[in-house]
Amino acid sequence: MAVLPRGSVISARPALIRSLALVCVILSVLCALCLGRYPLSLLRVVGVFGSLLHLSSASDPVAQVVVMQARLPRILAALLVGSALSCGGATYQAVFRNPLVSPDLLGVLSGAAFGAALSIVSGGSAVVVQMGAFGGGLLAVGTGLLISRTLPGGGILTLLLGGLIGNAIFSALLSLVKYLADPMDQLPAIVNWLLGSLAPSNWQELAWMSGPLIVLTVALVLCAPVLDVLSLGDDEARSLGVSVRVMRPALIVLATLVCAMTISMAGIIGWIGLLVPHVARLLAGAEHRNMMPVTALLGAAGLVLADTCARSLTTGEVPLGIVTQLFGALAFVLVLRRLRSGVA
Repeated sequence: MAVLPRGSVISARPALIRSLALVCVILSVLCALCLGRYPLSLLRVVGVFGSLLHLSSASDPVAQVVVMQARLPRILAALLVGSALSCGGATYQAVFRNPLVSPDLLGVLSGAAFGAALSIVSGGSAVVVQMGAFGGGLLAVGTGLLISRTLPGGGILTLLLGGLIGNAIFSALLSLVKYLADPMDQLPAIVNWLLGSLAPSNWQELAWMSGPLIVLTVALVLCAPVLDVLSLGDDEARSLGVSVRVMRPALIVLATLVCAMTISMAGIIGWIGLLVPHVARLLAGAEHRNMMPVTALLGAAGLVLADTCARSLTTGEVPLGIVTQLFGALAFVLVLRRLRSGVA
């Protein structure tokens, strides 16, 4: 009987984990298509796609409207946002060499919230609010990076301090906008946006947002070898031929663009960028070339399931940000217990 070399077994494990993560994505999408306040059987869902592909002559107008207009755009948006946020969080954790870093470290969340709130107070449309959130997130991170350049020293600690100062500035600006907003109309709209939701997702939004978001997310996954080198330390990265002064800001900008786009699509979605990389690291190992694809798949599946719970748990829709914070915090406790037991 032939015996496989030991190295082939080790190299087969990441492929198996990726396959299982892909199965999780497929199962989560099927559950999201079937579950909701108007439940559909799997046969009816399959029949909708069969009629669209002209594989079946039977038609189900009600199921077709529910699937194609109400659920499928939200599912696709959840797949994009979940994978992008997870990869952005994993990139931040690798660049700053800190597993507790999340996408809001440099102020992208507070900046995007300020930009969206300012657009709402100014009476902007939904597209203007999205552009305001995107621009506010970039402005906040740019402010943090600019502040870090003025501080003495250098390296990761200086970036962290600059990010904390920028985050505090834009959090104060957000509070000021909320204080000046109309409490009868504008303030509820701001609070509702801050809670996060995929309910406004539609085919028009996906048409112009999906392309750039997919390209940026794939770029983060392809940067996995560089993340492996940067996670070793600055001196080790330089000895391996990686320019830390160039690659670290470039990856920060790339991850910030990804996170700002997700916030403009769905509002503030917490814990995905912090929790999912830990789960992927437990399953696929610490090497980013193995864990980044798993991170993207698990983030996509996790946010699809969270959005399904948000629109199915009650007769009304629970804000998605509340669901991710609640279940994310509970899941993070389990992850930390597993990590501590592994260290012990």
